[in-house]
Amino acid sequence: MRYLKSVVAGGLGGVLATAGMALAQDTGVGPAPVETAVAVIDKGDVAWMLISTVLVLFMVLPGLSLFYGGLVRAKNMLSVLMQCVTICAVVMIIYVVYGYSLAFGGSTSPYWGGFGKLFLAGVTVDSTVATFTDGVELPEYVFIAFQMTFACITPALIVGAFAERIKFGAVVLFTILWVTLVYFPIAHMVWDANGLIFNGLHAGGVAALDFAGGTVVHINAGIAGLVGALLVGKRTGLGKDMMAPHSMTLTMVGASILWVGWFGFNAGSNLEATSGAALAMINTFTATAGATVAWILIEALARGKASMLGAVSGIIAGLVAVTPAAGLIGPIGAIVLGAIASAACYFFVAVVKPAAGYDDSLDVFGIHGIGGIVGAIGTGIFVSSSLGGIGYADGVSMGGQVYSQIVAVVITIVYCGIVSAILYKIVDLVIGLRPTLESEREGLDLTSHGESAYHS
Repeated sequence: MRYLKSVVAGGLGGVLATAGMALAQDTGVGPAPVETAVAVIDKGDVAWMLISTVLVLFMVLPGLSLFYGGLVRAKNMLSVLMQCVTICAVVMIIYVVYGYSLAFGGSTSPYWGGFGKLFLAGVTVDSTVATFTDGVELPEYVFIAFQMTFACITPALIVGAFAERIKFGAVVLFTILWVTLVYFPIAHMVWDANGLIFNGLHAGGVAALDFAGGTVVHINAGIAGLVGALLVGKRTGLGKDMMAPHSMTLTMVGASILWVGWFGFNAGSNLEATSGAALAMINTFTATAGATVAWILIEALARGKASMLGAVSGIIAGLVAVTPAAGLIGPIGAIVLGAIASAACYFFVAVVKPAAGYDDSLDVFGIHGIGGIVGAIGTGIFVSSSLGGIGYADGVSMGGQVYSQIVAVVITIVYCGIVSAILYKIVDLVIGLRPTLESEREGLDLTSHGESAYHS
C-alpha cells in the first residue's frame, strides 16, 4: 500500500488531498494541490475492498494452514492448523485494541503511530480514510479490517520456520510480542504517510516503494523465521528420521488457495477498483507463472526431475517477489522478476540451507525472506518506464530508487532480527520454546492438543 494515512470525515472539516500527492510520488507526475473537496465513497471500491479483505483471510484460513500442514509429518498436522487459527484470532483482537493505533494512529513520529486510536477511538461508521484518488475515500472500518488481515498472516508465516518443534503457548506469546514490537512499527515506517521509509527519511528523501508488503510482511516474517529456527534449534532426528511432507496433495491445494487469495493481497492494496488494481492483478498472474516455470526448469536440470514440491515452491516465490512491485511494474517485467526470485530462492533452499546447517523447516527464510529481498530491490529496477513500469518520481534515478530500496531492506532486516531474537529469549525464559523430547517424538497433535489429524 503506497499510502495509508487515515482521514476522519468531518473531524478535519474537509478532505486532505495527500493521497494524490502520495500517488504522484510513486508515478512521478508531480505533486497534487491540497484542496478541500466533498468526500466521495464509491460503492464499487467498497465492494472490492470487502472482497479483498476476505481473500487475504482466505490466504491464511485455509490456504497457508493447508500448505504448511501438508508439508509437515502427519503427527504434527493439527498443531500447524491450530497455530494458524489461534494466531489469526489473537491478532484480530490485538489489532482493534491497539495495533491499528500503533501502525496508523496519526502520530507524526516516523517510527510508530501513537495511541490516538486505542480501542478504535474516533472510528465510526461515518469515519473514512483516503485512497489514491483525491476526494475518493473508504469507510475506515473497511481499511482497518483489510490491514488487520495483513497483520494476521505475517506471524502465521513465521511458524513454518520452526514447525514440529515448538510449544503452542510459546507461539502465542511470541506472536503477541512480535506484532506489537516488530510488525506494527515496520508497518508504520513503510506505509504510513508519516513513516520513516514512506517519507524517504532513510534515504535522502527518496521514498522506498512497497506496494503490498515485501518488507512489512515477507522480509519481516522471513528474518523472524530464520532467527527462530536458529534459537529453537533443529528438529529431533533431522538427517536420520524420514521428514518428508505427509501430503503433497494438501500442500498443492493450500498453495492454490494462496495464489487465489493473493489477488486480494496485491490488487486490494490499490485501495480502489481501478486500473491500478488491474495492473496488480495481471502482475500477480505473470510473476507467479514466471517463477513457477523457472523453479521447475532449474529443478529438472539440477536433479533430473521436476517435483510438485518444487512447483508450489515456485508459486510462493513468485507471489512473494511481486508483492512489493505489483502495482508498479509491467507484466513482462513481472515475469522476469518472478524468475529471478525463484532462482535465488532455489539456491538458498537447495544449496545454502544444507551447507549452513540451519533447520528452516518449511523454508520461510529461503522463500519469503529471500523472495521478499529480491522483490523489494527488484521493484526499484523494474518500476522504470523503460522496462514497462510506471516510472520514477521526478528527479529520482534508478540508482537512487534502488539505493532507497536497499536501505529499507537493511532497516527491516536489522530491526526485525535484533528485536525478534530478544523476544524469542523472553519467551524461552517465561514459557520455554521447546516441548519435551518425548512430546516431540510422539507428535505435537496429541501432546499439545489431544487430537489426531488422521485415524487408522
